[in-house]
Amino acid sequence: MLRTIDPFRALLVALPLAGLAAGFALPERAAPIWTLAALPVLAALVWQIVTTLARGEVGLDIVAALSMSFALVYGEPLAAVVVALMYAGGQFLEAFAEQRARREMTALLGRVPERAMRYRDGGLEDVAITSIAPGERLLVRHGDVVPVDGTVAAGEALLDEAVLTGEPLPVKRRKGEEVRSGATSVGDAFDLVATAASAESTYAGIVRLVEGAQAAKAPMVRLADRFALGFLALTVAMATAAWWFSGDPIRALAVLVCATPCPLILAVPVAVVSGLSRSAGRGVLLKGGGVLERLARARTVVADKTGTLTVGAARLQSVDPANGFGEAQVLKLAASLDQASPHVVAQALVAEARERGLALTPPRAVREEAGAGIAGRVGKHRVAVGGPRFVASHVAEGERPAVAAHAASGELIVAVAIDGRFAGHIHLADEVRGDARALLGRLRDAGVKRIVLASGDRPDVVAKVGAALGVDEALGGLSPQQKVEVVIAERRKVHAGDREANVLMVGDGVNDAPALAAADVGVAMG
Repeated sequence: MLRTIDPFRALLVALPLAGLAAGFALPERAAPIWTLAALPVLAALVWQIVTTLARGEVGLDIVAALSMSFALVYGEPLAAVVVALMYAGGQFLEAFAEQRARREMTALLGRVPERAMRYRDGGLEDVAITSIAPGERLLVRHGDVVPVDGTVAAGEALLDEAVLTGEPLPVKRRKGEEVRSGATSVGDAFDLVATAASAESTYAGIVRLVEGAQAAKAPMVRLADRFALGFLALTVAMATAAWWFSGDPIRALAVLVCATPCPLILAVPVAVVSGLSRSAGRGVLLKGGGVLERLARARTVVADKTGTLTVGAARLQSVDPANGFGEAQVLKLAASLDQASPHVVAQALVAEARERGLALTPPRAVREEAGAGIAGRVGKHRVAVGGPRFVASHVAEGERPAVAAHAASGELIVAVAIDGRFAGHIHLADEVRGDARALLGRLRDAGVKRIVLASGDRPDVVAKVGAALGVDEALGGLSPQQKVEVVIAERRKVHAGDREANVLMVGDGVNDAPALAAADVGVAMG
């Protein structure tokens, strides 16, 4: 853990600690040892004060600097080194707490691709994405993150766009259709013609949105520093008065040392570390102590849908068998065949079948068309699972109209054929979390006045979820930029009524990262 801390901060703690011990061990040389141990901390403190004053900020650290300076000037190095240890220890703990939980950008930046496969002179070359120019042809392989915006030039692209839209189900892009950078290819390899350079592509834009939103927010001022200016003036006035009336500068030093907010300098970071550690034990990672303070003043919550208020994965809703087949038989054979597919829908069927205790059979002679469906043999049966068109090609001519089915809002339908006959439909959807409504109720009990659902999913799906959860407003079809605009608009509303009130944004995908950064408090679901 200590490796994550700035070595300079660790050194500032070690110097007064070692100096304090050495001074007591060598009392005849204690004064120069304590002085030398306190000076580096005082220099660092003065530099910090200068930089904060340049930003127009005043903190209680000025009192600590005054007490250390007076103690050294008037021959009280023990007081100086004790205050130095308190200050350096508090800074160390505060930095430790923040760096220990600073992870919200790791996933975002870690997904940015650095290399791509480009066609050149009849072959392929591995190049940095910064060298890709619009019009160049690229090969996007299975598992690759699309490096730049472009259009499909050959093949069909099956893409997981969850990090961009929040939608958990893969989408298919055919020849000539647009593909956005940041999506992951979960199907067969396809050719892409770049339409933008990497710096102008969608994913790079999301990263810029995050950086811009973070830069636009004013830095959080610690609670103790809000009263720093008045406290500083009062302290200086009392120290001056003590010196004036007693004629003894040590009296002024006594006032400064007594006024030095050591409990705040040290105890607040200790409390922060304790709070962060306890939260981490419950699976909650907090960026710093300021977050704890802002959480208490949250009055508006903006929440993403997919993976936040919903499960974030396709879940089986029902099985509608046909032509005399049974529900368990349809699910068992479909899930047995889907064991050979990495598709998220296939894995959802397999998980559901196993949860129901169905014994699955290993499939044979499997043929899969990425994004369309899968066919093969399960035991003595010929089985096909997938979209209506794919399954229609595996059933008798007279049964093909029966393959079609109407999907409800937010629902996905998988068709199944067994031994050349249409066997039924399996309905899947992204379910609302079982505790979501209760959670929103508890937030209202805690002081939240307004809850907004903001999602990249289809407006009709978002409206349905919003009505089920009883939110104040449900907005769908939002891009990452539009989510930022929603958060900023909500911040204006809440701040107009109460300058101390805050907006809380809850999300889970990279598409939510800019909005999380723009909010007063961003909660990223793990």
